[in-house]
Amino acid sequence: MPRSKTHRRVCNRRGLLIGLLGGSFNPAHNAHRRITLNAMAALGLDEVWWLVSPGNPLKPKAGMSPLFSRVKMARRLARRAPIRVSAIERELGSPYTVDTLKALRHRYPGHRFVWLMGADNLAEFHRWRDWRGIAAEMPIAVIARPGYDRHALASPAMAWLRRFRLPAGRLKNRNEWSAPALIELRFDPDPLSATAIRRTDPDWASRLVGAPPRDDLTRSLIHEPTTKRADRTKGA
Repeated sequence: MPRSKTHRRVCNRRGLLIGLLGGSFNPAHNAHRRITLNAMAALGLDEVWWLVSPGNPLKPKAGMSPLFSRVKMARRLARRAPIRVSAIERELGSPYTVDTLKALRHRYPGHRFVWLMGADNLAEFHRWRDWRGIAAEMPIAVIARPGYDRHALASPAMAWLRRFRLPAGRLKNRNEWSAPALIELRFDPDPLSATAIRRTDPDWASRLVGAPPRDDLTRSLIHEPTTKRADRTKGA
């Protein structure tokens, strides 16, 4: 299948500084968009790629909405912003962040990347596979989250990373930094969370129907689960 102009533009524009925000996005919401745009401004990023995980090894499968719904909602939230939504991990064959980051650097050697994570993730970062390898791949920007900062500061990963602290302004000079590097970002707190949305609206995913969303990086379509499509055909 021919690749779109959008995909060719991503591949051909070299020298971009791109933020990577990974997660379940179950569902994506306005706080994701807000912290993304704030991080772009603070770090001088050209784009941010939302990496929607097919499955997180550290999270239970129960309550996880279909990838179709999560990508569709993420694309809706990313409209009219320099944000690309991708579920590229499903094609890479590994659920581990370290493998994803290595693969992205190999596929897009002309770009430079920054890994974006919330303080809640930093608090358990030491449980991730080869977390020091992740830090060696690219700078990490940690975004403060209400209720998690104390745990993040006391985490084993922070004890190792704090020696690599870097002011956010230094990242804008693209020739003056390398990994490992830790940038700490703090914005006005936003209490919105995916957990709260699922609690108040447990059926959010069932309302996302229609054409399958297209992955902004691989350009492949992400279809609804087979059983769901079959049920709708039967009129269920």
